[in-house]
Amino acid sequence: MRRHFSTLLATVMVGLCLGAAADAKTFRWARGQDAPTLDPHTENSNQVFGLLHQFYEPLVQRDETGQLVPCLALSWELKPSDPTVWIFKLRPNVTFHNGDKFTADDAVFSLKRAMDPLAGLRTTLAGVTDVTKVDDLTIEVKTAAPMPLLVNQITNVFMMDKKWAEANNVARPQDFKNKEETFAVRNENGTGPYIVTSREPDSRTVMKLNDAYWGKGQFPLQATDVVYSVIASGPTRVAALLSGEVDFVQDMPVQDIDRVAQTPGLKVNTGAEVRSIFFGLNGGSPELPSSDVKGKNPLADKRVRQAIEIAINREAIQKVVMGGQSAPSGTLIPPGVNGYSKALDAYPKWDIAKAKALMAEAGYPNGFTVKMNCPNNRYINDEKICQATVGFLGQIGIKATLDARPMAQHTPTILKDETDFYMLGWGVASFDAAYTLDSIYHSRDKVYGAYNATRVVNPELDKKIEALATEVDTAKRNALLAEVLAQVKDEAYFIPIHNQLLAWGMKKNIDVKVQPENQLFVKYVKID
Repeated sequence: MRRHFSTLLATVMVGLCLGAAADAKTFRWARGQDAPTLDPHTENSNQVFGLLHQFYEPLVQRDETGQLVPCLALSWELKPSDPTVWIFKLRPNVTFHNGDKFTADDAVFSLKRAMDPLAGLRTTLAGVTDVTKVDDLTIEVKTAAPMPLLVNQITNVFMMDKKWAEANNVARPQDFKNKEETFAVRNENGTGPYIVTSREPDSRTVMKLNDAYWGKGQFPLQATDVVYSVIASGPTRVAALLSGEVDFVQDMPVQDIDRVAQTPGLKVNTGAEVRSIFFGLNGGSPELPSSDVKGKNPLADKRVRQAIEIAINREAIQKVVMGGQSAPSGTLIPPGVNGYSKALDAYPKWDIAKAKALMAEAGYPNGFTVKMNCPNNRYINDEKICQATVGFLGQIGIKATLDARPMAQHTPTILKDETDFYMLGWGVASFDAAYTLDSIYHSRDKVYGAYNATRVVNPELDKKIEALATEVDTAKRNALLAEVLAQVKDEAYFIPIHNQLLAWGMKKNIDVKVQPENQLFVKYVKID
């Protein structure tokens, strides 16, 4: 009898183990570039957010369709007696990966950490003057004036474990632009659906399902393991998908979209991204450091900037470089973002003769030299766009020398004002144009303008941009927004090229929607 029971028990255990093995599903995800850091408040970039959303979480999140949904905050409202105070009710029974409970102390700590001068996210919290704990599951966020869009701006501000951060000497964010190494750069302790089990920067990050995740039963959570691989070469990424080495490629080369879509067992999902690709010009320095023109700055002359704008053939870039996977634009504000209009999006006709005339009128009939800084692994065909632009500029006498680098090396040149002519892409996480104005157009200071390397200082424009955060009358705010966007378009310190169109390649058994911020949330992924 005992022997029979033991045999039966062994059979049941084997069955359970086999069942567990059958349920295990590994999701193999490839991207062209890695997140340069795991510190959640250091760098404001899609590459960081895209990876960190798997293991860190914000109070409020955008779902796979781009809609605002509760995450670590269950609800939020303005305080009835004070419109400058937001009240957030936190989700109970949430634990960090090390077992620590998530409480108001952690939320207060995290928001204040994201406001640190070292934080790349500080602009998203501009106007916040204090964050306080009411009780273990309630916090109040105090602002200098009413901030009706605060909630929209914090969807990528992740919550950290205060005790863990202090114990590991990472109470302040990493000094990213000076390449500081800290414990938080390579380690995580979030509340998210997946836990990092191994990390090889620029190569591979392996994650496993968080068995204690608060969202079990609310999300598919079908991937039990995630392997996030960095494959810099586009052809190699596609080859990995075609061979079955990976299940999902987020950064699809445009020339391979049709090939993958027509391959049995594979498919391509497409969608628009709220991201503008553009060039920034150093028009604020007395002299252009990388130019052969001495004693003055050619880019400070509006006519030169206008010449550059009409010398770039956006439609040729769309057709030849992007294979149709872009929408030429005349503004940094994509469709779907508050502040966008078709009139604003109108771009000047390509006209080399007119551009040459403007150059001559400005006193540069023979052009000048300048260095162009460009990423070569971040945006769709980024280096090829820059190469094409070098050719267009050459037609009006501007001899641009291209310096293309990986994004991890390119970004510091912008943060440190070490570039005169640079490519950047900007997504609008808040779906409101003020998000772009705060970080890109506002003069650089300790709070605003983190990614503005034009060296242009315009106090009057800055006041208008700052006023957008506190204007509660929607009609007045939209009118001010239109005024500011028209002004910055006319000044032409930034040259819009296009909005990216996204293409995600995957096996047919993978079900995932293209998210408008180009962010994949593995917790939503379904695997047949």
